[in-house]
Amino acid sequence: MKKIAVSMLAFLTVVSLASCQDTKSSDSSKAETKSSAAEVSSAEQTESAAEEAEDDSPYTVLADFSKGESSSFMCSDGWSNGSPFDCTWKKDNVTFEDGLMKLTISSVIEDEYNAAEYRSNDFYGYGLYEVSMKPMKNVGVVSSFFTYTGPSDSNPWDEIDIEFLGKDTTKVQFNYYTNGKGNHEYLYDLGFDASEEFHTYGFEWKEDSITWYVDGEAVYTATENLPVTPGKIMMNAWNGKGVDGWLGKYDGTTPITAEYQFARFTAAE
Repeated sequence: MKKIAVSMLAFLTVVSLASCQDTKSSDSSKAETKSSAAEVSSAEQTESAAEEAEDDSPYTVLADFSKGESSSFMCSDGWSNGSPFDCTWKKDNVTFEDGLMKLTISSVIEDEYNAAEYRSNDFYGYGLYEVSMKPMKNVGVVSSFFTYTGPSDSNPWDEIDIEFLGKDTTKVQFNYYTNGKGNHEYLYDLGFDASEEFHTYGFEWKEDSITWYVDGEAVYTATENLPVTPGKIMMNAWNGKGVDGWLGKYDGTTPITAEYQFARFTAAE
């Protein structure tokens, strides 16, 4: 797979911590400010370029979870997306141990659950997005890797998805939204159980196409009504409610965990 040249603003910073940084997600106040290259000073650009050269990373963004938490990402904490997310994001449900990031669904009281989400601080556009992960295997849950932006960012709802439905982890669902319009789901038969070992999944987002990959092999391409708005890189693990036809009825099993080795992005030229 062709790697895409690294942008000048990229840098790799990883901090080894036992649990997620104590940072409140600004999404809870729905006032999160979009970061853009234009807002970065020349001095900051020079510093980022120097750090990148020192690290010699081929990626625009690299979160290597074997080294712990990434300063390019943060935890969602204390809020919920609402339907169909039958849970509340909690930073304590994002942990870094055994060389992995672990996103866990835990119970609060009967029929109330906490879940986990890890999202980038900045927004990214065209390029190659990749993750190495093992999804949860359980009816009624979703493990994901995706890009997203929406009204809370003062943007249209644009999204590109890789989602594992825990009821059948021998398949992966690809999807995308453009200005809130979805219904582009495609279920791909992997030929293996994704929950049993780590594999690399990704998508390359171009102006005229989105191509999804499994272990470096292109498996599906979309070309119509594509998203155009840069979004945040996101990973989450959650249980659904009222979507039994899609996910199956969640049986309340806790704790249940999705595991991630790395997430990375290579910007298009």
